[in-house]
Amino acid sequence: MELAALWIVRHGESTANVAASAAERSGAELIDLTHRDADVPLSATGEEQARATGRWLAELPPSRRPDLAVVSPYLRAVRTAELALAGTDIPVSVDERLRDRELGILDGLTGHGVRQRLPEEAARRARLGKFYYRPPGGESWTDVALRLRTLLGDLRRDHPGRRVLLFGHDALVFLTRYLVEQLTETELMALTHGQIIANCSITGWSADEHGRLTLNVFNDVAHLRQQGAPPTREDEVHAEPV
Repeated sequence: MELAALWIVRHGESTANVAASAAERSGAELIDLTHRDADVPLSATGEEQARATGRWLAELPPSRRPDLAVVSPYLRAVRTAELALAGTDIPVSVDERLRDRELGILDGLTGHGVRQRLPEEAARRARLGKFYYRPPGGESWTDVALRLRTLLGDLRRDHPGRRVLLFGHDALVFLTRYLVEQLTETELMALTHGQIIANCSITGWSADEHGRLTLNVFNDVAHLRQQGAPPTREDEVHAEPV
């Protein structure tokens, strides 16, 4: 049996998002990071976005509110969920299968930095394509899809007919669409072309009359504007480091 509804929210703006934008604009090779990826906190703007997402949740009628939430273990996602779910009784679990894509030797480099310092990797990625390229020590998009596929399978088995809210990362949003909507590689790559998943954006599906999850909203930040929280949009050049 299928879920009744599914949402995925990208975490609020993080300090690494801010640092990466600054590095790309300045033409730097390295992003000024002071935390390991799992420990990157939200910026002040990101916390405001998370609280605004909580107000969106509070305004949903009881019949449409999530029955449970599943959260990436990375701090920026955990904090987003804490702020968004504050004052609710929605059960929360943390699942490492929702963690961000691991970039291996590309971690901390801008796109310019990869091309300058690791030209062989830039060429290999261009040859293999975004979907299958795996940086040394990191993950391909297909690797992330495999772990996400098992999570969605567990949710369908353990919570049939329930409404589930996920808190994760930008690649996870695209890949949830890939899995739920059974997209092809070509369709997924077309979807990602020129499309940046916004901080605290909402993407959601609900079951249609045949019990199939159908997309209702994608990469939506209208709730942030309605709640007076500033949306942020990262530069496309560092959405993918190569």
